[in-house]
Amino acid sequence: MKFLLAGDVMLGRGIDQILPSPVPPEIHEGYCTSALDYVALAEHRNGPIPRQVAPDYVWGDLLTEMDERRLDRRIINLETAITLSERYVPKGINYRMNPANLSCLGAARIDCCVLANNHVLDWGPEGLEETLDTLEGARISVAGAGRDAREAATPATLRLERGRRLVVHAVGCPSSGVPGEWAARADGPGVHFLTGHMDDSAWELADRITQDRRPGDIVAVSVHWGGNWGYEIGQEERELAHFLIEEAHVDFVHGHSSHHPKGIEIHRDRAILYGCGDLINDYEGISGHAAFRPDLVCALVLGLEADGTFTGVELLPYRLRRFRLERAGEEERHWLSGTLDRECRRLGTGVVLDTEGRLVLVRR
Repeated sequence: MKFLLAGDVMLGRGIDQILPSPVPPEIHEGYCTSALDYVALAEHRNGPIPRQVAPDYVWGDLLTEMDERRLDRRIINLETAITLSERYVPKGINYRMNPANLSCLGAARIDCCVLANNHVLDWGPEGLEETLDTLEGARISVAGAGRDAREAATPATLRLERGRRLVVHAVGCPSSGVPGEWAARADGPGVHFLTGHMDDSAWELADRITQDRRPGDIVAVSVHWGGNWGYEIGQEERELAHFLIEEAHVDFVHGHSSHHPKGIEIHRDRAILYGCGDLINDYEGISGHAAFRPDLVCALVLGLEADGTFTGVELLPYRLRRFRLERAGEEERHWLSGTLDRECRRLGTGVVLDTEGRLVLVRR
């Protein structure tokens, strides 16, 4: 089996403005007052960006590579509310895209959007509910948020061949900026919130996973945790990931929040992706954090045996340019390979650049 796993996909703000039906461009930030400012910044760096682009524009070269790999399912962390709500939360940065632009997700045949993150409630409960309605109307599964606590904790269930299932549980942790008050309540919408510590919430998650599991299931936990920048992996993150594998028998952990890829660990033959990094955003013209080369991103292809045993991870390297994914060049692939190999070695793995220019995870 092969699954496409991506970190943050941000289709709001500047990205939404180049799609066919953008929301009004006004935003509520100290730095910019219009989402079009982010388009202008990107154009200043790399040249003109077309407007009213086709739904598949932002995915660029990734679309062909996904088709070539005959993926079973495609999962992203959607860090954008899909709403026309004007009731923004005054938190400094608010992402939203017009529901009329949902065909952008359909163009990449996304199967599941993880919503347990620190932007899904940027436009309040009303915006979250419209997001859920829109995705459900398009038959795209969701995990990690809901109209009440029961729904927020309900995993996405994706059908696989031979009647099997991929079950995706999703949680958001405060270390990634998810506010505690965003936790779904018995009578109110929100995210499936986890403290990130080994407390009752972790045991409740493990119990839920165990109770819901059926023979033959592949079970994943998608976690929004940690800061945006830096390669360090917190001890709490490692403890939680190991706990989920050892106690709940999770088959892989899909981590995100960092704006760049982080290390990957194989624990008891199960993969832990600590930070998949951003896949799509509108940061192209923003200065700062150059040491992390944030224009270089990866989509990850995780291979598993039928019993959930890890068989491989391939990292597909891209350059974000003009709000579109382009295949990374030779120097860029070498840089990504060297950087990720350095970070993975701390976890007992490594990344090599093979003869076909692919980035492949290896055990050390």
